[in-house]
Amino acid sequence: MSRSILRMGALRAGVWARLFAVLLLLSAALPASADDYTKTKHPVVLVHGLFGFDELGGIYDYWYDIPGQLRSGGAKVYVANVSSANSSELRGEQLIDYLETLQATYGYSRFNLIGHSHGGPTARYVASVRPDLVASITSMGSPHTGSKVADGIGTAFPPGSPGRGLVAGLADALGSFLEFLSGDDDPQDALAALASLDSAGAAAFNARYPEGLPGSACGQGAASVRGVRYYSMGGTSPLSNVFDPSDLLLGAGALFFGFEANDGLVGRCSSHLGSVIRDDYAWNHLDEVNQVAGLRGLFASNPPSVYRAHLNRLKNAGL
Repeated sequence: MSRSILRMGALRAGVWARLFAVLLLLSAALPASADDYTKTKHPVVLVHGLFGFDELGGIYDYWYDIPGQLRSGGAKVYVANVSSANSSELRGEQLIDYLETLQATYGYSRFNLIGHSHGGPTARYVASVRPDLVASITSMGSPHTGSKVADGIGTAFPPGSPGRGLVAGLADALGSFLEFLSGDDDPQDALAALASLDSAGAAAFNARYPEGLPGSACGQGAASVRGVRYYSMGGTSPLSNVFDPSDLLLGAGALFFGFEANDGLVGRCSSHLGSVIRDDYAWNHLDEVNQVAGLRGLFASNPPSVYRAHLNRLKNAGL
């Protein structure tokens, strides 16, 4: 009996071994599968906002954990580093230089630009003056009609006041320090940044570069202008996580908006550009780039997943 059992066991083992060998041969014959969920036609360039950077000390990313998540799905992703604090136009010219460098180095034709906060107007400038370089613009929490926080700062420190120069000097020093930590030395001009981000400055900028802007106060803009697709997203939860150190600052910023929904620095309607994907994520202004260190509300959408879904949207649109 025991010999019969042993022979039966050996037979079964042999059958399973043969099946396993067949499966190995079949798998070798099939093409290797890979995650291409975020594999857009054109490379993606991430553009930081005010007092932003690409990475500090080669360690800490502005777009926390987002580039890696996008690359894991097949996307080619680059992170631009422009002046931490300066005008939309000057930052835009720096971005053009960066795109032309990528173009010359790798042979790319056009780019999908994703701009957070001041990165949105920065990218818009490029699309307006060099549409040949741009396949799409996506703004995340960008103050396209200005920020009431910037308006409040301008009111508190009017031109000619002693405090204005002092605050601008401190802001320029912060910008220079961030540039140093990120290994760059782009020029800083906090007053030029303020003039770009307040309501009056945004209105003047919009008159010069109107592509993608909504025709009504809180509507959607043209989805495509001169061959460039326009998208936008934003958040409306200034206080999102009790353990997030940025909540105190953004909660204070929200006071400038009264009853208007906002992310602590940018109003909901001000974030609108082109096709509005969603303008009420449960995020504050820094959650929009997965900061600080990925902290967000318990039931809030996962930022890297939202970016991945958007790149899949761009992929399916042939971008």
